[in-house]
Amino acid sequence: MKIASLLAAAALLSLSFAGAAAASSAPAQDDFMARLNALCGQRFEGRIVTTDAADARFASERLVMHVRDCSPDEVRIPFAVGADRSRTWVVTRTDAGLRLKHDHRHEDGATDVLHWYGGDTVDEGAAERQEFPVDAESIALFNANDASVSTTNVWAMEVHPTRMFAYELRRPNRHFRVEFDLTRPLAD
Repeated sequence: MKIASLLAAAALLSLSFAGAAAASSAPAQDDFMARLNALCGQRFEGRIVTTDAADARFASERLVMHVRDCSPDEVRIPFAVGADRSRTWVVTRTDAGLRLKHDHRHEDGATDVLHWYGGDTVDEGAAERQEFPVDAESIALFNANDASVSTTNVWAMEVHPTRMFAYELRRPNRHFRVEFDLTRPLAD
């Protein structure tokens, strides 16, 4: 009887700690995901706001993001550069925070050799900005595919409701940022 009581008490204590952990789990990340979900189903036009010469082709194209396939735990955001619709940003909840992955595909839908790279948050971040340093899996992918320059990437996303969404990439000697105007959703 005592053993059963001890086991029941241990189970209750375990549930209490799990509930406390869930209750204190990164409110800023919860808010960030809610902000993404609030944009679900909408498309927005953007523009490159950085001046790196490597982005000249992107800067000359129409840039459109479409927030779709939304749930509290995952949001998929296809990003079109002109007629090129090969990129989708995927933000997912994990046990430790948030994860950003890049789904890159060829025109026929086959995955690109540089596919599913990205990183995980290392802290709570803010409701309006989350940063995703490159993860070990992506570093291995980049090293195996002659893209070692990307092994120090840090990606970021920002959501400023009714104003602006931003996607950003930083590493030494590289800064890419595109901002989307949330005040003017595109008609379908």
